[in-house]
Amino acid sequence: MVDTPLPVVFLHGLRVSSTMWRPQLHEVGRHRPVSAPDLPGHGLRRGRRFTLVSAVDTVAERIDDLGGRALVAGLSLGGYVGMAAAARLGERVAGLVALGCTAIPSPSRTTPLRLAGSLFGALPDGGERLNRLLFTAAVGRSAASVIAERGFATEAVSDALDELCRFDPLSELARCPGPVLLVNGSRDHFRVDEQRFLAACPEGRLVVVPKAGHLVSLAAPRTVSRLVEEAAVHAERRAAA
Repeated sequence: MVDTPLPVVFLHGLRVSSTMWRPQLHEVGRHRPVSAPDLPGHGLRRGRRFTLVSAVDTVAERIDDLGGRALVAGLSLGGYVGMAAAARLGERVAGLVALGCTAIPSPSRTTPLRLAGSLFGALPDGGERLNRLLFTAAVGRSAASVIAERGFATEAVSDALDELCRFDPLSELARCPGPVLLVNGSRDHFRVDEQRFLAACPEGRLVVVPKAGHLVSLAAPRTVSRLVEEAAVHAERRAAA
């Protein structure tokens, strides 16, 4: 009897949606079940208020749909949600891949994002065109088009940042029962506290992807797919030992 491969749940970043994970859903999905839900307030769930509790509930529901246990991989906001899920859902999270989220959130650090969110919200189209231009400049027209498919939830920015400023990622990481892989682009400004994050993990590893920025999963999609697959295999072997 062959065991079912460990599933992977992918969590997207702030104001975008699960469509950002399409390359990884395709590549990792060749080997194991995969899923990418829209977090509250984003994508198909725009209009619902974002809270960390509701976001973790979303992860729990998707893990249960996949059989009750999964690796969680999240970028930026999704990475912080992944930390909370790994700490609060226990063995249901077999391991965590946290990308672009090794900065401790604080009011001063989130101010630029709040200002950007306010700017987007003040525009007649809610910032849709400006966001498309920004993502096109960062990752190219093709990837930006995929990201933009479900719009940009600029109205969710304030609630999400409020939640992150009340969140203690180092304490949550210390409670993670499984292995944690931290992944940063070498040019990512969110690397500022990466050594503190690594030290907080009972079983952690750090990988820095050369020449990539904050959107590392889009800048280096094959590399990230490989890292996620390796993390899933490691979690499987760890559970079988």
